[in-house]
Amino acid sequence: MNRKLITSLFIGVLVLTLVLSGFAKHAPQEGADAAIDNDSAKAVFGRGCATIHPDAQTARLIEDANRRFRASLQSRGGEASRTGTVNVNVYFHVITNTSGQGNVTDTQIANQIAVLNNAYSGATGGANTIYRFTRVSTDRTANNTWYTTTGGASEREMKTALHRGGAADLNLYTNNMGGGLLGWATFPWSYASDPVMDGVVCLYSSLPGGSAAPYNLGDTATHEIGHWVGLYHTFQGGCNGNGDYVSDTAAEKSPASGCPTGRDTCPNKAGLDPIDNFMDYSIDSCMFKFTAGQGARADSLTLQYRGL
Repeated sequence: MNRKLITSLFIGVLVLTLVLSGFAKHAPQEGADAAIDNDSAKAVFGRGCATIHPDAQTARLIEDANRRFRASLQSRGGEASRTGTVNVNVYFHVITNTSGQGNVTDTQIANQIAVLNNAYSGATGGANTIYRFTRVSTDRTANNTWYTTTGGASEREMKTALHRGGAADLNLYTNNMGGGLLGWATFPWSYASDPVMDGVVCLYSSLPGGSAAPYNLGDTATHEIGHWVGLYHTFQGGCNGNGDYVSDTAAEKSPASGCPTGRDTCPNKAGLDPIDNFMDYSIDSCMFKFTAGQGARADSLTLQYRGL
């Protein structure tokens, strides 16, 4: 191994350590305080996503590490963005209570996988990404505590018992989370420090045909898996700074609610708010696209951290 590569790997490990240290300060909390905060967000913005985003300093460290990774790929003759597709194996974990509530059907699960493949292939009108999803297995567990978990010790217990596969495999859990939430996810760079916690948790009634209208077309999973492949919310950073680190998503000051066509919360920046983007907070029927820039960002981050 040459000295330049050793130095690059050392820097990467150091940056990852700093990143994870920053995330440790913002770990999800379980209990009343978390529920109050998330209920407030739900009331104002509609789509309750509890994915923990990095602070500005940590986000810059992540971006710098990924920039070096892309440069290293290109220096060895690789491409900044890949063509073709990669398959993501999906392990579906259905959590019910002991009365059987939350037991989504096999048809709903199949429809959810179809929604994901349509969204990530660009079939709904957005850019094509490299990701395609295949359900590998479904397990069903009756556990009253896991059924309503919003994070913390009970989430870890659930995932420790059920998690399957490695960094490139998606573990998708459904339950009846509290706090007005629809879901949350882990980012690619978090995998190395805590593999068992990796994955996505979605409200069971947000699956296609569920009762969580207007969030019952399956795009809660689309949104949360966007985080799982490395994408931020479109309103990350507001009107200033680096935003979501994607150049072809217009700046957005705050989350959208409903489907506010023509909304422009950053009038001094180019473009209207990206309310039709899967990474905003619009209702499911309003969201239909990823951008090419989001696809390229996810590609490099999942290759770097998931080997996907």
